Amino acid sequence: MIDKITTERLRLDELTLHHDSFILELVNSPGWIQFIGDRHIHSIDNAQEYIRKIMDNPNVQYWIVTIQDTDYAIGIVTLIKRDYLKHHDIGFAFLPQYEKKGYAYESVKAVLNKLIQDSLHTHILGATTKQNHYSIRLLEKLGLKFEEEILIENETLLLYSLETGLQQSNL
Repeated sequence: MIDKITTERLRLDELTLHHDSFILELVNSPGWIQFIGDRHIHSIDNAQEYIRKIMDNPNVQYWIVTIQDTDYAIGIVTLIKRDYLKHHDIGFAFLPQYEKKGYAYESVKAVLNKLIQDSLHTHILGATTKQNHYSIRLLEKLGLKFEEEILIENETLLLYSLETGLQQSNL
């Protein structure tokens, strides 16, 4: 598990209960509601419960993306091993005022750079809806290639894949 990552402009730290007000704001932002879905988190208590579920799940890791100069949380990068996918799925979400400034690319690239050095991750997946053109462009810019369309809970998702090159041996 990767705890902390830094880039030129950003710091990525593991999600903690101290991020409750940020999570409350993020999961209620228009982009989150449209592309990820309403999580019905409408209070700090709801946000803390949501964070506890994430922290208690060994198949989920969230990093809070913070601007180093301001120490202000602006987004998240996630790594989730979903039951319906063969490999881990990388995801990201940012507050609207911090989109299209290169922060998503910079932070997700930093996480990918760490993951591709880990022999446990031979492939990294990215899933998004057909309507989320921003995510599609970012996944492609990060080097993930379109693999297939999948149907999950009556929703069609586009699945992208990145082979890390660190294939485990069959010894």
